[in-house]
Amino acid sequence: MTVYFDVASTAPLHPVARQALTAALDEGWADPARLYRSGRQARMLLDAARETVAAVLGARADEISFTASGTQAVQLGLLGALAGNRRRGAHLVHSAVEHSSVLHVAERHEAGGGEVSVAPVDRAGRVDPAAFGALLRTDTALAALQSANHEVGTVQPVGEVAALCAGAGVPLLVDAAQSAGRVDVPTGWSLLTASAHKWGGPPGVGVLAVRKGVRYASPLPADEREGGRVPGYVNVPAIVAAAASLRAVRAEAERENARLHALVERIRGRVPQLVPEVEVVGDPVRRLPHIVTFSCLYVDGEVLLTELDRAGFAVSSGSSCTSSTLTPSHVLAAMGVLTEGNVRVSLPYGTAEADVERFLAVLPDLVAGVRAPLGLDLPAPAGAAETTPRAEGRAGAESDERQATDAGGSAGAKSVGAGSERPEASGGVAATPRAEGRAGAESDERQATDAGGSAGAKSVGAGSERPEASGGVTVVDALGKRCPLPVIELAKRIGEVPVGGTIAVLSDDEAARLDVPAWCAMRGQEYAGEAPAADYGGDRGSAYLVLRRS
Repeated sequence: MTVYFDVASTAPLHPVARQALTAALDEGWADPARLYRSGRQARMLLDAARETVAAVLGARADEISFTASGTQAVQLGLLGALAGNRRRGAHLVHSAVEHSSVLHVAERHEAGGGEVSVAPVDRAGRVDPAAFGALLRTDTALAALQSANHEVGTVQPVGEVAALCAGAGVPLLVDAAQSAGRVDVPTGWSLLTASAHKWGGPPGVGVLAVRKGVRYASPLPADEREGGRVPGYVNVPAIVAAAASLRAVRAEAERENARLHALVERIRGRVPQLVPEVEVVGDPVRRLPHIVTFSCLYVDGEVLLTELDRAGFAVSSGSSCTSSTLTPSHVLAAMGVLTEGNVRVSLPYGTAEADVERFLAVLPDLVAGVRAPLGLDLPAPAGAAETTPRAEGRAGAESDERQATDAGGSAGAKSVGAGSERPEASGGVAATPRAEGRAGAESDERQATDAGGSAGAKSVGAGSERPEASGGVTVVDALGKRCPLPVIELAKRIGEVPVGGTIAVLSDDEAARLDVPAWCAMRGQEYAGEAPAADYGGDRGSAYLVLRRS
């Protein structure tokens, strides 16, 4: 059976939610706005659910409105507060790592003539309250800051930012989707949003809380329901189930948070010991208890997630290759960390210690299998599990094919960095049976496809087409190749450059702008900036300059 480690996306339906939903379908199906008995009964259930949610979130019942989703709650909250404060101005401030629902509203606001300021974050994904406060102006209509990040789990200094906003007379919207029910709700907010399916409630229920006295004007046509903030018929049974499960998970949180925190701490500490060239991202201390995220150099995140799925683990990723838009994660980009090979593990309540141990046991071999066809000089992972019979079969082979397909090639393309034969692992990474079977083949094909090649194409960086050092700078031509290939080629060629020398990586993949500097930070090299690729013989894209320091 698959072990589910992706509650940051959505949590399994809590048993209490299931029971409450079943009961409410029988007792709360009627229109709560009607005066007959079944309508009054539905109204009582709705009012009780509103009071329950308000108590957990630290609000008044009449400040709570239910929406169709957490995203809708954020959008209505932002648009309504901006409209309500339009006489003050049209300036919006938010952090660089907010959920996409905030970013999309900000884009629309800016397109409509408003102004937007974005507060940067540090490498742990945390905003500096002073820097956030410095962006507030006399015409700032609204500020937005999440309680904790959805990709890396970093908890934001909401209390400190809220105090600065209050001093400036600016309302603050807090997106509490990841933290509601798990930890205490931060204080000082003016508007708060949450999403039921994140805490084990049914999907299709969001929460928008607006403090009394906060100026709010609905951006939608008027409707008498939900305090005039959210039009349309309310789903009473789902709301009842959401409220019941929120109360249940909050009661379980103190016990479960300590246990999950210990399991996450185990993952944070052991993954770098088991897998070479891995960076654990996010704040190590000020973080949610159930989320851990790490990035693996030279790994296609989609391939790794697929291999983990085959091994029985459901995890997610912020890598560009798993996005429908094929763009790097804006959260990881804002943090300045590696955007490729990213894995987010988020543990549900009740996660067994044995499942975490099994995850740690299979991960090293899966990463090694994905990397094996690249022929990189990597240290052997200390403590990695021995290759299992599964690794020798179909599972490993499919990873190689997928790597090659991403590279832009097709079946039969030669593997990256190899000659006529598929490369074996070098520099301490022994070729495993997994890499020698069907698994290795698929990874090779995906890498070749990313590289823009075709069946029988020459391997990247090999043969007469490989660029040589020019004008004292070694040039690596990775144009037309998707990340992580530019970084892979950089790793292969850096040894040719003397200490103090420069290597220029030519790439037209936007992710390289993020991943080359991140690689330098991880490998102790110096990123020297960006220049037009034309300066180094390229016909498009950019040249990313690296100074070899070790």
